[in-house]
Amino acid sequence: MAVPKNKVSKARRDKRRSAVWKLDAPAMSKCDHCGAFKAPHKVCKNCGFYKGVEVLKLNQE
Repeated sequence: MAVPKNKVSKARRDKRRSAVWKLDAPAMSKCDHCGAFKAPHKVCKNCGFYKGVEVLKLNQE
């Protein structure tokens, strides 16, 4: 059976158990043109628009 060599302090133990280091879900915003979810401050991959201006020419079939 494993036995700890030294005492682990409450602060160190609780720091390990805390959820501060866990990742959050990425921020998402809706595209003004097509309504699809996209990353903020990025061109929409669905329609190619950014701030109401067509930046990318995408083949919409």
